[in-house]
Amino acid sequence: MIEVSKIWLTPSEIWIQTKDGRQAYERFEDYKALRDASEAQRAAFTRSPFGLHWEQLDEDLCFEGFFKH
Repeated sequence: MIEVSKIWLTPSEIWIQTKDGRQAYERFEDYKALRDASEAQRAAFTRSPFGLHWEQLDEDLCFEGFFKH
């Protein structure tokens, strides 16, 4: 399991940093719900040990997926 210590948003991406210092991102453009969402909607995610969930957008991203490209 990937242990995430930090999560932050830019205008075009969501970034994570792991406890061992690795950083990775996913582009909003690659996910229709996130691409079309407002800044406030993008910021309204919840975190679990495995990933991120946007209830309002019905979107999920797992932390492992951030490192698969």
